[in-house]
Amino acid sequence: MHRKIYQLKAGSLANMKLLTVDLTNPASNEVQIEVKAIGLNFADVFAIWGLYSATPKGEFIPGLEYAGVVSKVGSSVTHLKVGDRVMGVTRFGAYATHLNIDARYAISMPTDWSFEEGSAYLVQVLTAYYGLIYLGNIQPKDTVLIHSAAGGVGIWANRIAKQYDAFTIGSIGSDRKIDFLKQEGYNQIIVRDNNFKTKLETALGDRELNIIMECIGGEIFNISYNALAPQGRMIIYGSARYASPNDRPNYLKLFWQFFRRPKIDPTELVQNNRALMGFNLIWLYEKADLLHQLLGELSQMNLGKPHVGHTFDFENLPDAIREFQTGGTIGKLVVTVN
Repeated sequence: MHRKIYQLKAGSLANMKLLTVDLTNPASNEVQIEVKAIGLNFADVFAIWGLYSATPKGEFIPGLEYAGVVSKVGSSVTHLKVGDRVMGVTRFGAYATHLNIDARYAISMPTDWSFEEGSAYLVQVLTAYYGLIYLGNIQPKDTVLIHSAAGGVGIWANRIAKQYDAFTIGSIGSDRKIDFLKQEGYNQIIVRDNNFKTKLETALGDRELNIIMECIGGEIFNISYNALAPQGRMIIYGSARYASPNDRPNYLKLFWQFFRRPKIDPTELVQNNRALMGFNLIWLYEKADLLHQLLGELSQMNLGKPHVGHTFDFENLPDAIREFQTGGTIGKLVVTVN
């Protein structure tokens, strides 16, 4: 058998090529997945550009998230069978029509979810949940500022925060997303511009800002951090300001942004009684037991289905990435595989 893969050497999306290669059998602890949908994430873009420290050396297959059907089962796998509908995460390799994956990372999908919805769930909901619950230590009626509020992590962060009756403030880069955030139940909505500081002060009113889900960087980071109340927590899970709608990074711009990046003095954290925490989901991939624990906890929440805002065909995957890089999408962008 054969499979199709997208492969490249990191540096530019233009390096990506679609290849047909042999499909090997799964190892004893693996299952083989016939991929039906692929979820895109910002980590994909930074890996393609070679800006992500976890990016493999040499040529590699990008992609962290998928949904599909089990087509073969390794000899030691007992909890899955051929024909099972699953969703999963992988440490790269998801830009493919088939993949062999450690069976611990193939999760049974809810029966009423589509493959597109399955591929839109794990990475972003786990980011939001781990950030708010384990790092942010969210408490009832906290005030939470969520940047990129109409993105996948932002949507889940708001839904999780509402389980704690939190007051949520969503920031977005375009007023085209306001109506969607209203439907999602955000209490206040801010369109980021040069008046962001004043808008944030107005949105907060007399409230203390307890938690920030941060993924922007730059001056937005500074303004948000300075608004934190004593004992406030900022959770950093990305830096969208480094992204751009190009096939390769603008290294001069990146250097300038990096040179001017926010810098926090550790003694200032003590003096102001604030916490600054960062993480990425690749770390969680190495801890399968914790992954399943978190998913078990999430299953107890009534968070609804993932929001798939945009779909592209597998043959147009590079164009899907370019659209994703614009920052204009809502919810999850998914690539479907026929």
